[in-house]
Amino acid sequence: MKLPSGQQSSTPPAPATSKPTQTHEATQPARETAALSARQQLDQVQLANRETILARVAEVINRQGSANAEVLLDVRGKSLQVNAAIGATELTRGDWVKVMRAGNELQLMGKLAATPEAAITRALAQRMPWQQSLDSGLAKLMTALNQGVIPELTPGQLPASRSPQPLPEAARQALESLLARLPTSSALAPGAGTQNNTVQQIRQWVAESGLFAESRLAQTPSSALPDLKLAIGRMITSLLAEQPGDAAMAFNRLTPLASPGLALAPLQFPQALASPPPSSSADPTSVGQTLRMLAGMLNRITVNQLHSQILTARAGGEAPAPASTMLMDLPWVTPQNEPRVAQLRLEQHKEDSASKGRDGKRAAISEWRLNLSIDLELAGALNFEIALRQQEVSARVWAEKQDTLKQVNEELPLLRRSLIELGLEVTDLECRRGSPSYPATKLEHRLVDTRA
Repeated sequence: MKLPSGQQSSTPPAPATSKPTQTHEATQPARETAALSARQQLDQVQLANRETILARVAEVINRQGSANAEVLLDVRGKSLQVNAAIGATELTRGDWVKVMRAGNELQLMGKLAATPEAAITRALAQRMPWQQSLDSGLAKLMTALNQGVIPELTPGQLPASRSPQPLPEAARQALESLLARLPTSSALAPGAGTQNNTVQQIRQWVAESGLFAESRLAQTPSSALPDLKLAIGRMITSLLAEQPGDAAMAFNRLTPLASPGLALAPLQFPQALASPPPSSSADPTSVGQTLRMLAGMLNRITVNQLHSQILTARAGGEAPAPASTMLMDLPWVTPQNEPRVAQLRLEQHKEDSASKGRDGKRAAISEWRLNLSIDLELAGALNFEIALRQQEVSARVWAEKQDTLKQVNEELPLLRRSLIELGLEVTDLECRRGSPSYPATKLEHRLVDTRA
């Protein structure tokens, strides 16, 4: 694959990749110019030498009587048109391919296999760069609830003449209902986990996280079903209903707003907790900006859903892969009514029992592993690692602040008693300074090794 000499790349909101071209008849200065142009284009997409990346085939233009083709690839918000000797590798529009930069050229390493996981991977790769953090998004929605949104410009209207307008009624109701159901940090005191109402609140918090939106909707077809993802959808629908023309098509063309931290490490879960989001007293945004932000929040939840499916689909591929994995962001609010996010990773690992049952078969034993990452205003960043195997439980707490480490160690006896009261046998319980490390998901290793 080679980039045509002298070509300049455009910048639509999609992923892309490519290579440089040189002809044998070209003079040395011309070759240097072509190489410089190719290098500049590859540098624009921030692709380092020997780095691999996924790219989407936007268009394939075959040349009559030639094995070569012009391929338009999308990567990192840039479009690159490349000359490619495709050979036995068939590329069609919409294919996802893996490419590697080799000097000033791109080498086609392979394309995604036509498997159910590949379809999930394509959808995941498409949304990864455009994720909006739920806490910062909710902070902006609080501003919209209190101050309204600025309507879009109409023909002949001056920007200065626009004043904020209240949210549409349906969007306001969906947002107020969502915020009213978010838990607060003051609602859970040490030892409260043994109370039935607290357990029910946590179950509701997890169930309404958006991870199970489609499943819950299939079981209970109700447009008013409380759920984070469905509430965002209702807000989008309400805002689009106020816009002229084919608003749905216009929404599909919007570039979702993305949070920088999620763009840098889109598949790291839990994410390194960032600084607190902007206060909800910020200036109001326009309808268009609000829709872009909602689209980014929707992408964040969808990425967690697809990421969970990818990790679950790989179970059994490389031991000790979990039998199932669930990743979710759980919004909550501080006593100052500022939104934050806790990140939950729940895994189920299965293995055969050492003893056999009456039917002569070995029963499967499940071990559940829970990782919870949360940043509290005074205590700082905390990470919890809990493993439950039948009636045995172990827990490890990571604290970044020394004062918090001391306080957690003082509370460990209370945690031990609470777990024992639940009928569990505590095998290990400790608190450490710092934070644990988690592996990042890689999409590349599920590619078919075809060559061009």
